[in-house]
Amino acid sequence: MKVFSNTETFNYSWEEVSTANWRKYCPWNDKSTHVLAVDTISRTVDPETGILRTERLITCKQSMPEILKKILGAGMEDQQVFETSYVDPKQRTVTMVSENITWNNLLNVQETVVYRPLNDHQTSFEQAAKITALCGGWQKIKNSMEDALVKRFRDNAARGKEGFEAVLAMSRRVFAEEQQREKMMLIQAQAVNIRMAA
Repeated sequence: MKVFSNTETFNYSWEEVSTANWRKYCPWNDKSTHVLAVDTISRTVDPETGILRTERLITCKQSMPEILKKILGAGMEDQQVFETSYVDPKQRTVTMVSENITWNNLLNVQETVVYRPLNDHQTSFEQAAKITALCGGWQKIKNSMEDALVKRFRDNAARGKEGFEAVLAMSRRVFAEEQQREKMMLIQAQAVNIRMAA
């Protein structure tokens, strides 16, 4: 088993990050074009804790590690990942736990991501992935597969941050535009009320 870990800081509030997280795979994130579909399977809120629990199936197109291509004779594949997320409004955390479904009899990848506030204007991102090749006693092949995926996680980390930064910036602009529209509608409604009262 190999472990990949990464931490980042986003210069956005936890509220902005936890909201934008649902838009992470939107069309304006050109760093996530490999994501083909995100299907929500279930969504529930615990009445006692207020925790929002969401299960999603994420389908993406990714090339397999070279070592797996040689073993399986496969190349670019549609792959599926099962994700369970927990948004805790009291503790102000978003925790996402995901695991691959595709090829999980050969390779198991369990990833955990946690967003939590550092202060009113910054949010920390903590990522950890456990990568386990399940190839019986072939230690050299197991190590090659695990190393390849650790490298992929490392390579994707910077791209992922850059893409999410774009989503956060767009979300902030959209939110500001919505607030401006609401303010204008309120001003117009007040002007109508004043005219009607006169």
